[in-house]
Amino acid sequence: MGGGQGWRRGLLVALAAALLAGCAATSGGSAGGTPTLNWYIFHDVSGSFPADAAACSAASGGEYNIQIRELPAAADGQREQLVRRSAAKDGSLDILGLDVVWEAEFAEAGWIAPWTGERRRQVEQDAVKAALDTATWKGQLVAAPFNSNTQLLWYRKDLVPHPPKTWAQMLSQAETLARQGKPHDIEIQGASYEGYTVWVNAMIASAGGRVLSDDGQRVVLGPAAAKGVSLIGQLARSPAADPSLGVQQEDQNRLAFETGKAAFELNYPFVYPSARQNAPAIAKKMGWAEYPRVDAKLPSRPPVGGVDLAVSAFSQHKQQAFDAIQCLRDRDNQLRNAVNGGLPPTLASLYRDPRLIKGGYPFAAEILDSLQRGGVRPKTPAYQSVSVAISTSLYPPSAAGPGRLGQLRGQLQDAIESKGLIP
Repeated sequence: MGGGQGWRRGLLVALAAALLAGCAATSGGSAGGTPTLNWYIFHDVSGSFPADAAACSAASGGEYNIQIRELPAAADGQREQLVRRSAAKDGSLDILGLDVVWEAEFAEAGWIAPWTGERRRQVEQDAVKAALDTATWKGQLVAAPFNSNTQLLWYRKDLVPHPPKTWAQMLSQAETLARQGKPHDIEIQGASYEGYTVWVNAMIASAGGRVLSDDGQRVVLGPAAAKGVSLIGQLARSPAADPSLGVQQEDQNRLAFETGKAAFELNYPFVYPSARQNAPAIAKKMGWAEYPRVDAKLPSRPPVGGVDLAVSAFSQHKQQAFDAIQCLRDRDNQLRNAVNGGLPPTLASLYRDPRLIKGGYPFAAEILDSLQRGGVRPKTPAYQSVSVAISTSLYPPSAAGPGRLGQLRGQLQDAIESKGLIP
């Protein structure tokens, strides 16, 4: 999904040369009486996940052996497979890699086991705030943050000596560059898909508003939402907008910035190693700053993505699965996943680790700051329907504004009152 996995497609080639080489490893089958834990997770070409599984299997001393079961490449396909297996009470499910917007659905359905007592305390210790928020539903910790992600403002230092603090400042700077005949586009995700929902939610949250109530049962859109979506429409109708805004996703933004036609880009950190590999001249001019503010008096609430690990309620080896997840998300594994696989950690202290900073994250401090105040997307068991309502009601971006909020309210209410979830 946007903010969770789609951006990685553009990262693969870049990381091969820009970051450390992946640690290749394979996970073995069960030996003797050692139970096999099936870990359902997306494919990781860097080799980090197999290395994690092998290291934890060996460290368990025979308690378990982790076997990776790869999910489809697309987030929708991943969710569909996990939903169908869980609904069938499949006992082969042990460890589930959940996109950070699926937790409410799986928890509400009783498909995942909550973390309690000392196990919960261990997960919460040193956890990045926004990442921990994604793993919590109705006061329960229902998963353990595995990796996270957020967006920064990337800009051309040769065109913009001082990065903008607000969206209004960024629009003004872009329009000035346009009048001067210089590169001026603002690259952001405007296609009708999850990435657009991510943008809309970040704008509403940064304005001090929210889409749904904490329990996901009530539509909360108000004046702050109107302010946030108004800026989307203002950008889309300005000279700062890429002509292809309405069909652009993360990777198209990356490519457009690398060609030199843009002055600004709102995107995930994968764009930096990609530019170093594909457009070194542009990379030398790249600066980064916090996600722009909607209201100058309020901190921005940047997008939050990533994956949480949950124990299936139908696992025949729940205690071993809890132990394995604690190992999979330990410092060494999260560091390897970050440096080799481009997956930002969920342990706050790692962002001060020189190995992470030198391993490809010179912007580690900015990422941590963003994740500590990030704007988590609406929590609801009906998230799929809610996301579709947002990405269609306010589309195209040029039409986004207060006038569309009535339609959005109606569609959101229909989504959260639906008797069945999207299969």
